Amino acid sequence: MQSVLGDKKALIILLGPALLVYTLVMLVPIVWSMGYTFFSGNAISGFTFAGTDNFTRLFTDPEVRTALSFTVRYAIVITVGQILMGYALALMYVFILKKSSNIIRTLVFFPVVLPTVAVALLFQKMFEIAPQNGLVNSLLNGVGVESVDWFGSSSSSFWVIVLMDIWRSMGFYAVLLYAGLVDIPEDMLESARLDGATGWRLIKNIVLPLSMPVLLSSIIFSINGTLKVFDSIVALTNGGPGSSTTPLTLYMFRTSFAFGDYGYGSSIALLLTLLCLIVTIFIFRSSRRDLTKD
Repeated sequence: MQSVLGDKKALIILLGPALLVYTLVMLVPIVWSMGYTFFSGNAISGFTFAGTDNFTRLFTDPEVRTALSFTVRYAIVITVGQILMGYALALMYVFILKKSSNIIRTLVFFPVVLPTVAVALLFQKMFEIAPQNGLVNSLLNGVGVESVDWFGSSSSSFWVIVLMDIWRSMGFYAVLLYAGLVDIPEDMLESARLDGATGWRLIKNIVLPLSMPVLLSSIIFSINGTLKVFDSIVALTNGGPGSSTTPLTLYMFRTSFAFGDYGYGSSIALLLTLLCLIVTIFIFRSSRRDLTKD
């Protein structure tokens, strides 16, 4: 292996095709999109050089502020929910269910493979108020509470989206974190138990520090995925009511393809890219500081 890695020709042959595909699929579109930020218009009507007008508009557009606020709030809540639920399930798989967790893991993971539109339609039916009450409103009526228009206000719509996305994704993070927990040496856990570390003390002092690398990777994966949320919101609320549940991705899509302004849409995409980059760097640096203190 060392002889292969030391051979530059072998490296070019092995990595060249992958790098070429990555460059054409990822890097070229990114550079192309950044070039669009200095123009207005689209491929049909033509492009006009706009200089920095798109960036000026970006910082003064109230719709961008609303979309950015929703995106950040959604990302924080969903990431916390995904990681907490996933980690709790992973701990249950390892320390409670143990070898009998296969069926439970399969059932919890099943929503991950369902189409987003199917899951959104399921939740629409569960929370609907017209033309007939869904399951949730029927249960509320059963205990004497009036039906709630869950998709009629921004706050209730937000929490329905949160519930749906955590439910359908927690199985993925449970399996991801489970893979990190099973790598913890059993003899280390047994030694900690002999020293009196059980329950929460065992998790806090042994399990959590040893599973930190996979936990950190899960947080970064989750926060970047939630900042770029698109399909679940389009399928469930389409950004409504009004624009209260419109993330940056949906606003970018509408600006570029519905309103035909590729330049401003690319500026919104650049804002989202910088946001993901800043969050990732912040998490990495925070984790490195914690490790240095330890």
